[in-house]
Amino acid sequence: MKGPLFYAKILLFGEYGIIKDSKGLAIPYNSYQGALKVADNTTDIAKNSNQKLLDFYNYLLHLKSEDVQLRLDEFKADINKGMFFDSSIPQGYGVGSSGALVAAIYDKYANNKITVLENLTRDKLLKLKTTFSQMESFFHGKSSGLDPLNSYLSIPILINSKDHIEATGIPSQKQGKGAVFLLDSEMIGETQPMVKIFMNKMKNEGFRKMIDQDFARHTDACIDDFLQGNAKALFGNVKKLSKVVLKHFKPMIPQTFHQLWKDGIETNDYYLKLCGSGGGGYILGFTKDFDKAKKALRNHKLELVYRF
Repeated sequence: MKGPLFYAKILLFGEYGIIKDSKGLAIPYNSYQGALKVADNTTDIAKNSNQKLLDFYNYLLHLKSEDVQLRLDEFKADINKGMFFDSSIPQGYGVGSSGALVAAIYDKYANNKITVLENLTRDKLLKLKTTFSQMESFFHGKSSGLDPLNSYLSIPILINSKDHIEATGIPSQKQGKGAVFLLDSEMIGETQPMVKIFMNKMKNEGFRKMIDQDFARHTDACIDDFLQGNAKALFGNVKKLSKVVLKHFKPMIPQTFHQLWKDGIETNDYYLKLCGSGGGGYILGFTKDFDKAKKALRNHKLELVYRF
């Protein structure tokens, strides 16, 4: 038995900002995916995943929520048969490994499931996001529900605010020189400690002001530019965003990448930003010339996401 595939996601813009109600844009990333599977030959990875599903089942069993309506007896029976989540999505990399798992569980066991084939009204999208937020909190302590939503629907999602999200289209890729890419930090990042650092920083009035005035403004501009296909303006705004992140989000950027981040801003060969909560995993890169960026970052592993 193998269930349908659920893909990784990339939050192109909006990390941390969406916690504070600014815009965000998430897209599916089909290079990595996962599916629920029952197999006879169990590897250590399958056994570990099966145990994680059992822990998740116990969490859901005690979750008192009107929003999360799942056939838990069926879920438990499949876990007892050795079901696991067969996934190529790297964990702790900011590309939604737990989101894909939550999407797969909802898809298989939800009562009155909202499907991608329906007319996805704002109310339905919010209902899904709320359900996913409560389910995914098991993994991160606090979740926006956006990763599972993106993985479940497998379409780009535009977050205007907490209560206003919509499915969106992104401009089709061109065969130009420009690119969005992932830079592998070769370290695992953990969401919870990073979010905790951010929440502590939010107690500071100056930091809150910076989020409202600079971070959110540049993020919103980047999203508008990207959706309108205005690459020239986009790179200008991504550079501003990259500077703000380097100055105010240093703890979320692995120490060994501070200089690399600065070099990109100074040379204009590439601009880096956080991919997810940071602290490790992938770093997101934007460049007007992918060949130039590859040369500048030749000691690092890069993965192409989108071409301009």
